[in-house]
Amino acid sequence: MNTRQFGNTGEQVSEVGLGCWQIGGGDWGAVSEQDALATMNAAVGSGVTFFDTADVYGLGRSETLIGRFLKQTTERVFVATKLGRFPEPGWPLNFEPQAIRAHTEASLKRLNVEALDLTQLHCIPTEVLLAGDVFETLRELKSEGKIRNFGVSVETMEEAVHCVRQSGVSSLQIIFNIFRQKPIETLFDLAIKNNVAIIVRLPLASGLLTGKFSRNTQFAASDHRNYNRNGQAFNVGETFAGLPFEKGVELAGKVDPLVPDGMSMTEMALRWCLDFEAVSVIIPGAKNPEQAGANSRPSALSPLLPELHEQLRKLYSQEVAVHIRGPY
Repeated sequence: MNTRQFGNTGEQVSEVGLGCWQIGGGDWGAVSEQDALATMNAAVGSGVTFFDTADVYGLGRSETLIGRFLKQTTERVFVATKLGRFPEPGWPLNFEPQAIRAHTEASLKRLNVEALDLTQLHCIPTEVLLAGDVFETLRELKSEGKIRNFGVSVETMEEAVHCVRQSGVSSLQIIFNIFRQKPIETLFDLAIKNNVAIIVRLPLASGLLTGKFSRNTQFAASDHRNYNRNGQAFNVGETFAGLPFEKGVELAGKVDPLVPDGMSMTEMALRWCLDFEAVSVIIPGAKNPEQAGANSRPSALSPLLPELHEQLRKLYSQEVAVHIRGPY
């Protein structure tokens, strides 16, 4: 597993991390505690040193399970969590100074750590973000030793560019994949210039870029790929990267012929993300040890050929971009 510098933190992290939304259970279907711990163990065994979670994943279950895992392992794992989407006091009140402090304390307790490696504002309302008060609260928490670093998980590139320019911001978490290429032109150069880490979520577009779905694929009622398919619960961009499911399956079928021999579509999609210098870590999720191990393999693959990058760029610009829904 290759590592990369994580922005201005002084930390090196594995370039493939583990997204821990799945192990919270519920939004991706049920995952037992045994499977969750085995998944984390497999990820670390394959060289992963970066976990991404949030207080709202399983209403604290994901953080709690990570806390149990950290007690069992001797390996150093950099844990990035998020705050802002918890039901109490709710969105957007979660971004008030007192609420930020309360959520931070709750995450510290569940993770059973003295300080959070990284806390991220979780899809904060644009108007609250632009007001700027939240950053002052985060700076205070850092000075008090409650958090070591802070960043923002954003929906749009306008929000991302604003955050990159804020003093003390260490990271930005964005949706980026073969079907969501806008950050290449609007964000990456600025992030490199300002030494801000980029965390890539949804590198597989909620599984579309595994090539394993058909138009008839069914998801559990509790799976967001069912109940948020059209943005009924939260930003539609968080589900299938904002593409209508049937269109996404069709477009994945056009990606399939471009996959190099000896490589799966999943491996190509993850390798594609890693080929960009600005990317610090990608965080594909996993619900079992096999998925966690497979997700780590693209780190050992050679970069994709420039000709393939150009083919995928044209596919995005000519056939994908027009179908993306939601803030972007």
